[in-house]
Amino acid sequence: MTPAARTEPHALLLVGHGTRDARGAEAFRSLVRDLAGRRPEVPVAGGFIELSAPPLTDAVAELTARGARRIAAVPLMLVAAGHAKGDIPAALARERRRRPGTSFAYGRPLGPHPALLDVLDRRVAAVGAEPAATTVLLVGRGSTDPDANSEVYKAARLLWEGRGHAGVETAFVSLAAPDVPAGLDRCRALGARRIVVLPYFLFTGVLPDRVHRQAAAWAATHRDVDVRHAEVIGPVEELADLVWERYREAVEGDIRMNCDACAYRIALPGFTDKVGRAQQPHHHPDDHDHDHDHHRHGRAHTH
Repeated sequence: MTPAARTEPHALLLVGHGTRDARGAEAFRSLVRDLAGRRPEVPVAGGFIELSAPPLTDAVAELTARGARRIAAVPLMLVAAGHAKGDIPAALARERRRRPGTSFAYGRPLGPHPALLDVLDRRVAAVGAEPAATTVLLVGRGSTDPDANSEVYKAARLLWEGRGHAGVETAFVSLAAPDVPAGLDRCRALGARRIVVLPYFLFTGVLPDRVHRQAAAWAATHRDVDVRHAEVIGPVEELADLVWERYREAVEGDIRMNCDACAYRIALPGFTDKVGRAQQPHHHPDDHDHDHDHHRHGRAHTH
């Protein structure tokens, strides 16, 4: 590495999952533009692993075309599920093979972080609910990774601590139980007469919309409960600040990843088949080079 390369800052690669909802994809791209404007000396690009354009490989190509050889990749995800643990590292390994001489430092997911918990609390307050008389139902995406699901419960507990809510319960919109109706049933059984349904998502999209539809359907048959709907986190200033914090951690090698309950490392009941499983990247429909390594597997999961 040349002395000039050592002094140049790492480029920032923001990695999103992707969505079929145009609003959610544009919110991601808007955040990328905002991040680029905050620190003009750092090359910034963003890409998706599936569903939305641009694909991750195009974002990496944009950065390398601008002369970047050291890239810090930050997963724009709230929990470390299969995408953050396997799909993205495998995709970065593929990009490293495609572009010899390019190195990647990989950051950790975003939550639960106090700054984002403050935003969630504001979302609850925005629907006019008095905390002491309100139970919050925090609804996560849901995963087949038990460690990822436990992170949503952790966020719910941290949201409850010291904020004065009557309670904070947890549900999931896909892949994991309890689902939204079951979560609302639990809140009601515990005595809640006002419930704020709070989607634990960064941006609008198909799944947050599903959360609202399911909650509205439940409320229609439970008239004795006041059900209110809060908004997602959104591309707020706190989110941009947190991305830069994760970027700094990656660049400085200060990655405090929690692997104590990772299904890829620890034989958890019902998930023993995941231990040591090799990971391979998603194949984005706009990634026209993917056939060249279609049969290559990514490295085994190592965080």
